[in-house]
Amino acid sequence: MNTGFLNRAISAYYRTGGPNMQQPSNSSEEVEYNGKYYVVLRNVNGILAVYRITNTGQLKRLKRWPKALDE
Repeated sequence: MNTGFLNRAISAYYRTGGPNMQQPSNSSEEVEYNGKYYVVLRNVNGILAVYRITNTGQLKRLKRWPKALDE
């Protein structure tokens, strides 16, 4: 996979802003699950955000994601 997706997801995460913005750690990663690709942003507190990589290469932030990504 392209690590550019991870950088794009981090940028998108920071653009959303918010008063309690937490910094993603090095444990953030791109993963494949059931034939779909995701970027999972994590830190020591857990998952900060999950983005699905669409077939056209766009990132879509998910409100709910597959439980398997929590591991």
